Amino acid sequence: MPMEVKWPFPSRRGLSWTVTSALVTGVVGVYSRIWTKYMNRLLVHNKEDLYKAIERRPQGKPLLTVANHQSCMDDPHIWGVLELKHLWSIRKMRWTPAAADICFTKELHSRFFSLGKCVPVCRGDGVYQKGMDFLLEKLNHGDWVHFFPEGKVNMTQEYMRLKWGIGRLITECALNPIVLPLWHVEDHRIRREALHPGAACEPAAGREPVADGDAQSADGPHPGG
Repeated sequence: MPMEVKWPFPSRRGLSWTVTSALVTGVVGVYSRIWTKYMNRLLVHNKEDLYKAIERRPQGKPLLTVANHQSCMDDPHIWGVLELKHLWSIRKMRWTPAAADICFTKELHSRFFSLGKCVPVCRGDGVYQKGMDFLLEKLNHGDWVHFFPEGKVNMTQEYMRLKWGIGRLITECALNPIVLPLWHVEDHRIRREALHPGAACEPAAGREPVADGDAQSADGPHPGG
């Protein structure tokens, strides 16, 4: 399904684009922090693992986070758990796919979401489409990419087959990414949210994840620094 607007990312992103993008991600991040931390009751487990992966992974090492998808506002709200130094760092903040038929239907919307490091993905176009290629390129540059592998909002938390685009990103990434699963629970009646960053799992030989402790590599424990 073709996009209703032109591809939003210029081939070369200059200073103006970078500064504007930093402003958009920072302002939205501060809003999310206020909403999540101060207008809700919040409980976070193992946030140090997430912070370590963002701040202290080796230079050029890609980070891939995955999470369940309970509402259309999961991103950006879950990033309210981050510190201001993360939210205002355009280099450290995540890239994430976004539905082209929702977020990229008008040029103004496209401009806003792309500056917020959201990448258009067209439903039904499969895993070999421009948006997925773009995200894979970002991983291969050592960036952070966040993914909702359910592929749609799952408010009932029913068992759902995961989209295999996440498999393509892990398999075809040339740099063996750190993979960090997140699980968040929202109670909309009392406006309470809990976010659970699991132990970092980095595929080693055979792509077998490690459930506990620091991220692992084929060479042994990886301190993330």
